[in-house]
Amino acid sequence: MPDRLAPALESRDGSAILALAEELHYADLANFYAELDDDEDRDFMVQTLSPTTFSDILAELPDSLREEAINRYKPAQQRELLSALTDDDRVDVLQDVSEETQDSLLELLSTEEKELTETLLKYDEETAGGRMTTSIGRVTETLTVKAALDELRNLQDSAETLSRIFVVDERERPIGFVRLRDLAFASRDTPVRDIMLDVKETILATADQEEAATMVRKYDLLALPVVDESNRLLGAITYDDAMEILEEESTEDMEKQAGIAGEQSEESYLRTRILVHLRRRVGWLLVLGFLAIASGYVMIQFEPVLNSIFLLALFLPMVIATGGNTGGQAATMVIRAMSLGELEAKDSWQVAWKELRLGMLQGLILGLSLAATCLLLLPLLLPDSMVGLNLPHFTLAVSSALTIQVVASTLIGALLPIGARAIKLDPAVIAAPAITTIVDVSGMMIYFTTARLFLGV
Repeated sequence: MPDRLAPALESRDGSAILALAEELHYADLANFYAELDDDEDRDFMVQTLSPTTFSDILAELPDSLREEAINRYKPAQQRELLSALTDDDRVDVLQDVSEETQDSLLELLSTEEKELTETLLKYDEETAGGRMTTSIGRVTETLTVKAALDELRNLQDSAETLSRIFVVDERERPIGFVRLRDLAFASRDTPVRDIMLDVKETILATADQEEAATMVRKYDLLALPVVDESNRLLGAITYDDAMEILEEESTEDMEKQAGIAGEQSEESYLRTRILVHLRRRVGWLLVLGFLAIASGYVMIQFEPVLNSIFLLALFLPMVIATGGNTGGQAATMVIRAMSLGELEAKDSWQVAWKELRLGMLQGLILGLSLAATCLLLLPLLLPDSMVGLNLPHFTLAVSSALTIQVVASTLIGALLPIGARAIKLDPAVIAAPAITTIVDVSGMMIYFTTARLFLGV
């Protein structure tokens, strides 16, 4: 069905666009708008759709397109557009526009909307307070079921969710929650406090958004209450908010592990400008590229060893690559456990002991496999290289180096993320790029040192 929008837009058929807009999901409409290249096409689409209809689309647009979309409307239409947004979406949009535009848009809001929006804007964009919605159902504990339903009836259009209705005391502190079905089937004169369930989890508005999303996922919550330092209910992180946060955090971690810096783009890969890609990628490439010179320096220092037995060059790439792979595996498992709240800095020794044993088992398996390969296949595949070579000693040297490299890389990969968290760095930042460079250098030192010891060169 989104394919039918293009012909309608090309023919400037406003009626067809309006009809399709009613049938399509606003996320599909947002994606269609984002893919438009022509300003006239975007203008026609914006002017055809009412500000109320476009408000849902605006909330789904990439950050970089929101301001230009808003500016296509006149001030009166902008006021209607902003008022139609939920409070959390309105704050998200205003956080993504320039300061000048933000100030002008705030002036268009009603006094109540402006006060609420400015309050939410005080919280950082990546905190629970910055992502929460205040459009929630709340009732006081002293109400009866009938009174509560009467009060909620006034909120049915504005509340983002009524699946969880929070019960507060006289100080606005959350003391429980009721489900809409509990109110629907209870006797009308039943006090709300008699049918409410306990609120077991809350989160401070200043807490990190990832912590909030993790709690929603961990405790299978439909809405997580957000409170201030006095434990007063401010709003809630809903399940769909949590899904969006976890997607953002997962994407951020993936990019950091790949050595991609900077703020992630919400635009599609093809629409993101080359210069944006370049700016985010080239930094780590330069740093790691020059750090890799250390590997070359190690090789120069051990040049006599390599010249004496050039066959060592055959297995060097394997030892280095295996170290990078095992270190990457360990880092991935530890970072995942940390993101799920399973590991803290105090668990370092347990992690080290666990990964040491695992590294030794993996190293022995790989080392024995390499030893069998050397003893059985080298004489058949490279007979000329065997002249004057003590094959058992050579086999022991390379297989031992591989075993030690696997053990060392496993420990490095497991402990680096924990160390990064201890010094307030994002573990994902140092995961793949740093481990690869460190393991390359350590692998060469282990390989050539072991060769020198076992082969006497």
